[in-house]
Amino acid sequence: MEEPAFRPTHVAPPDGLASWSAPDPAQPTAPLDALLPLQLIGRAGDWAQVLCSNGWTTWVDGRLLISLPGVPPTATGPPARTADPRPALAETEGVLARYRSLLEDLAAGGADLEMFRERAHGLRVGLVVDGERLWVFDPVHDRWCYCDGLQLHTYAVGNRPGPPAGRIPGTEEPTRVAEP
Repeated sequence: MEEPAFRPTHVAPPDGLASWSAPDPAQPTAPLDALLPLQLIGRAGDWAQVLCSNGWTTWVDGRLLISLPGVPPTATGPPARTADPRPALAETEGVLARYRSLLEDLAAGGADLEMFRERAHGLRVGLVVDGERLWVFDPVHDRWCYCDGLQLHTYAVGNRPGPPAGRIPGTEEPTRVAEP
């Protein structure tokens, strides 16, 4: 039997979201990432059981979930050139390459953990690919977008200010103090 497809109904708030293994405050688990796509699968009072985009199920405070505007839009007409998803994917690739480079530097001993954290500060990326469907996080505009293969649609918007256009966070050289 085939499992039902993941269909986000909500996202976590822009500051992330605490989670629990059961609807019981005495059983906390790992917090959810900011703007993580979630599918509501059950309720118990203010508690909400959610399915995360990675297949993990957990309980959260349902009052804090951000509702998404229904089912993602589907293509009804010919391909349109509005909202091309490729720039968002290029941005994601750039942030991921930067993070990989920082990890390699850390593993090779070229940086310590504090330096790694400093250089990785501000890097944000999110990507879910499920067949022809794509959810990509756009850090420049602090939003999740959905792509049906033809166009990119805004899916959920955060309230965190993004970096100036054309700049990827964490790519700046760290400040150096000049020796006298």
